Amino acid sequence: MSRFLLLAVASGPLLAAMAHAQQLEDQELRASPVIVTAPGPDRTADELIGNATVIEREDVLEMLAGSLGDTLDRQPGVSTTFFGQAASRPVLRGLGAERVQVLTNGIGVIDASAASPDHQVAADGIDAERIEILRGSAALAYGGQAIGGVVNVIDGLIVESLPQKPVSAELFGAYNSVNEGTELAGRAQFTGGPLVFTLSASQRDFGDFDIPDFAESSRFRALEEAEEAEHEGEEHEHDEEAEARDTLENSFAETQTLAAGLSWIGDTTFLGIAVRQQTAEYGLPGHGGHEHGHDEEEEGEDHEEEGEESPFIDLEQTRVDIRGGISVNNGFLTDIVATLAIADYDHTEFEAPGEAGTVYKSEGVEGRVEFGHTLGDYSGAFGLQFIDKELSAFGDEAFITPTKTQSIGAFLYETREWGNGLGVEGGLRIETVELDNTISGSVDFDLLSGSVGLHRHFESGVFFGGQLSYTERAPNESELFAFGPHLASEQFEVGNAALGKESGLNLEGTARWRGANGGIGINLFVTEFSDFVFLTPGLIIEDGVEVDEADDLPVFAFVQEDASFIGGEIYADYTFKNGLLSADWTFDASVDFVNADLDSGGNVPFIPPVTLNAGASADWGAWELGAAITVAGDQDDAGAGQLPTDGYTTLDLRAEVDLSDFGFGADGTEAFIEARNVTDEEVRYSTSVLKDVAPAPGQNIRVGIRVAF
Repeated sequence: MSRFLLLAVASGPLLAAMAHAQQLEDQELRASPVIVTAPGPDRTADELIGNATVIEREDVLEMLAGSLGDTLDRQPGVSTTFFGQAASRPVLRGLGAERVQVLTNGIGVIDASAASPDHQVAADGIDAERIEILRGSAALAYGGQAIGGVVNVIDGLIVESLPQKPVSAELFGAYNSVNEGTELAGRAQFTGGPLVFTLSASQRDFGDFDIPDFAESSRFRALEEAEEAEHEGEEHEHDEEAEARDTLENSFAETQTLAAGLSWIGDTTFLGIAVRQQTAEYGLPGHGGHEHGHDEEEEGEDHEEEGEESPFIDLEQTRVDIRGGISVNNGFLTDIVATLAIADYDHTEFEAPGEAGTVYKSEGVEGRVEFGHTLGDYSGAFGLQFIDKELSAFGDEAFITPTKTQSIGAFLYETREWGNGLGVEGGLRIETVELDNTISGSVDFDLLSGSVGLHRHFESGVFFGGQLSYTERAPNESELFAFGPHLASEQFEVGNAALGKESGLNLEGTARWRGANGGIGINLFVTEFSDFVFLTPGLIIEDGVEVDEADDLPVFAFVQEDASFIGGEIYADYTFKNGLLSADWTFDASVDFVNADLDSGGNVPFIPPVTLNAGASADWGAWELGAAITVAGDQDDAGAGQLPTDGYTTLDLRAEVDLSDFGFGADGTEAFIEARNVTDEEVRYSTSVLKDVAPAPGQNIRVGIRVAF
């Protein structure tokens, strides 16, 4: 009942404010960018029932972190799986990994990042032209693996219309004090007749990052003390001096990308091809120290003397994208767009420099064709999508045996808008998925998903909407076939090939108002999962005896149980023109919350806490100052086998100068200085498997420059 009281308290003033705002019909509404990830006709974020976000290039660079999940962490309803500086995926509304589809240009990343939290996602904000986020069932057209939502990283290598300028370029560079690390990126675009050639490159070089205090949380250290005392049968003084502190060992990260795209633009058609190569080498924090920058011979001697390991991952992916489209406008079909991606991914997990361990490989092809159409007063899209990929792992710590996944799906989406602002929309997707494992054999799933929604626009900028959706998801390779030590999570993972499909029934409502100078909105959702798949402490049989530990690791098994998720996002922003000190002041804030319970009475693990993000900025044209605060509550509703997580409060400050106002560079050229986590707060993410052994970076001074030509 308390959850529903919270929703009522939160939404009451908002709905009252929007009812009043409905009378302001003469206000000029702020333009909103089109969400290209959503199926059907072009629509802006303000026209979608679900909560959608577009982050343009300038804002991506401002919030840029070492990995995609950390870059997006402060968006409403988004958190991160945080696994150091290089390997963090986004979590949407408490759902991550196998339930959030990360896309590059509308096609899956085709990597191994969903198999383990220490695997880097092959999509990066440093190369992004824009990033789009669809939360909840708005992502239905992308299949069951998008049951929690979609994050689409658009790199702009294939363009669909001729640029305004024949030649353009951008250079970006930044330095971070917390890891003595550098970020570099460059992009250039050349147009000659109907051809457009685009080049992109980026690099990061991050050392081990500073942390406020101990690497291990106070709860974890207390638990270790208690276990040691119990083991020795006497009082035991925990040796804090031997623990890692001030710097998180083995948290270094180096990444590089190089990409090129060539597009041909006709009057009603376009066709392009892009090639992108990503490489990375990064440490696995919480699994030993790494003297980054030393030569291998010296490191080998150190490890031989100290008996320590410095595990790290060496990764490479080569990806080819082909995309084309044609405007038809024949009375039924409006346009046809087809995309094909071919990717070859592999990474090696080194136990120490020169000691190669487990090798992961992922090869695959994914294609999608979408037909836009109109039928009377209805408009929408239908299409096909197929995936053919194989994930393999070899080595002593390969907890997944080679598995080939094939799927084909068909989708349909329709919408209609009446003159009075009333609109209806709905979608349907059918899909078949087959997973073929070399040891356990083949399993297949027939999936059905659908949604129906109703909304109402008002000329005043008020929007109300509601949507009911049903989504089915097939378990992935790890959930079905894992068996072995998974050192990234320090668990012995056990899959279950008998798992059935997971389904979710979602009800979402939205109410928002957008005016000339700002807006306010709320999205509330309830999702009832049947046969929800999750990891929990389990047992295996060894020598005829049930044991809860194997290879010196606790056994965790994938099981299914019904679960309930309830939550939402409340967000607002407002700009005061020519306000105090003759500046344009912008204020924004958001609160997101989710509660997830199992039908047995337990808690779904790795759920984010109630989180408030707020910011303010003052803009004098050439100069801008800003501040942002994040307040995360305690997460006491931990899952089985997990410790609670303390909340935190962080403060960030930023100052920037628009250099183009002084005649240097084109529009968008700026220099900036930031202070992140000013108070050096200890930040631990409840959504991270490393939360008790690896906090987030401490205080960081970040300086940089972006130059546009």
